[in-house]
Amino acid sequence: MSISVQNLKFRYGVRPILDDISFEITKNELVALLGPNGVGKSTLFKCVLGLLKKYEGTIKLNEYDAKTIKEKELAKLIAYIPQSHSPVYNFSVFDMVLMGTTSQVSNISSPGPKQRELVMASLERMGITHLFNRSYNFISGGERQLVLISRALAQQAKILVMDEPTAKLEYGNQMRVRDQIKSLSK
Repeated sequence: MSISVQNLKFRYGVRPILDDISFEITKNELVALLGPNGVGKSTLFKCVLGLLKKYEGTIKLNEYDAKTIKEKELAKLIAYIPQSHSPVYNFSVFDMVLMGTTSQVSNISSPGPKQRELVMASLERMGITHLFNRSYNFISGGERQLVLISRALAQQAKILVMDEPTAKLEYGNQMRVRDQIKSLSK
């Protein structure tokens, strides 16, 4: 699995955000993107994820042009954990994580036993099985972040993009997430 970005440029209106960005990330690499607020880190992620398509340059995921990959296939390759998430509907924690498995079933199928097992395994891996029946809207910001990480794990994508994954977590959970990130990269 690899990500290759060549000569990436992106602007919001006339304001340039990314200018001539190039890099390559290969299998089992753990990469951190550091920089001050407002310099384009999240914008870079959104370009790689196909959420922003009006960029110049090339982005390839496993040699496939990111602009041409269909959403369901992209979900099999890459999972995204945003730095914040404000839900519109009040789903249970279990259902929020189950949504990560949608790329594993057809458009007219419901998740089956395998997907439910993946949900419970990812909740267990993040140490939050006790939340599975709770309302996502009524758990703490740190717990929400752990749910989003669990959802990405249940997705079973080969690439995991995390935008400030430990920002809302207390110290113990920060360490748990960092340990899981190291484990996943292996």
